Amino acid sequence: MRRQTVSLCATYTLALLVALAGSMKATGLRHGFNSNSSRIFNIISFGAVGNGIEDDSQAIVSAWRAACAVPRATLLVPSDFRFLVSPLTLQGPCNSKLVLQIEGTILAALTTRNSLKSNIFQWLNFKWLNSFTIQGSGIVDGQWSQFRNLSVIHQNSTIPPAALRPTVVRFYSSYNILVHDIQIVDSPQCHLKFDSCRWIRVKNVTIFSPEVTPNTDGIHLQNTRDVEIRKSNIGCGDDCISIQTGCSNIHIKNINCNPGHGISIGGLGRGDSLACVSNVLVDSVNVQNALSGVRIKTWQGGIGTVKNITFTNIKVSNVKTPIMIDQFYCDQSSCHNKTDAVSISDITYQGITGTYSYEPIRFACSDSVPCTGLNLMNVHLIPVNWWQYKRKAFCWKSYGAAWGPVEPLSAGCLERSNNRLIKILTKPHNYTC
Repeated sequence: MRRQTVSLCATYTLALLVALAGSMKATGLRHGFNSNSSRIFNIISFGAVGNGIEDDSQAIVSAWRAACAVPRATLLVPSDFRFLVSPLTLQGPCNSKLVLQIEGTILAALTTRNSLKSNIFQWLNFKWLNSFTIQGSGIVDGQWSQFRNLSVIHQNSTIPPAALRPTVVRFYSSYNILVHDIQIVDSPQCHLKFDSCRWIRVKNVTIFSPEVTPNTDGIHLQNTRDVEIRKSNIGCGDDCISIQTGCSNIHIKNINCNPGHGISIGGLGRGDSLACVSNVLVDSVNVQNALSGVRIKTWQGGIGTVKNITFTNIKVSNVKTPIMIDQFYCDQSSCHNKTDAVSISDITYQGITGTYSYEPIRFACSDSVPCTGLNLMNVHLIPVNWWQYKRKAFCWKSYGAAWGPVEPLSAGCLERSNNRLIKILTKPHNYTC
């Protein structure tokens, strides 16, 4: 009996020690205590202070280099610390399935010396990675307020102040990337950018900067293919999601955009350049207090194509113009008239409902390269105030059809087209998308 009692006590003690060890490991991963795991690289162990005053950049670089060399490693930014960081490039190639676990706060440091080196730069710049994940409950804070007075700081510089504001998180030439659950806030420019990447997934992220912050796109895509963005909340001073040239196979679903400029394709074709965007699906998006809901914008003089785009199940509230195509886009005081234009075709708007504050629909298409294959289905847009003047939809050189219930009725301004007419309207070209 005594032997059985001792055996039971030993078993209970062992179980308690195992549970305690597991608890300590979980607590250590979140709060930054030393871990016995050889695959967890805590930046505190590499010299980071985390007081929000001293620069922890070198500690992060050292931890990155160590983690990069180990398969399935985790680079840990622990909670309850604030890590001040100057512009960094964290590059591969690394061993597979590297994870950046952000539980604390990463703060962008205003570094005027680095700012003057280039008019296009990033804060956390990730390059040449494959099978890489950023996750956690932490925050990346771009500290936008630091950049409001750059015009004074750099008054003798030839670089315009707006160009000195960095993107906070940027991926370049990377593949199989997953970003989830983190917060990216108060970026001086784009919050999260993907350039020349493929197989990208973004989910459950929170992105926010004040409405008054210019050019602060939430998520910015360029030359990037095979992307899924879903279940995220975005509010900023520009496009909640911006899709630029070279993008295809983009799937956006279950996004809240408030405030911002909505979901945008473009501006494309600036400087008479070639622009190509295709196969984009935007589904189940809520847009509130925004400049536009879903829009396509191109500069005069550009060439290329935007085709096979679907906007479906879009709810808008207090949006200036919920549906927009603008082939005369210009963000300057004036732009020269040009005959070339990026071709826009096969665009579907289905289930677009809610309220507008200025006009419901605006299709301003090129005289020489009209929009074709526009389809409006089950659209219901009314003024935000019942007493407000019901402005008519605007259509210019836009060909397509309205199907099912459509409000306002003026959306019928789309011109009917047939295959013969489309062939006449489509100019021959010598470019390849």
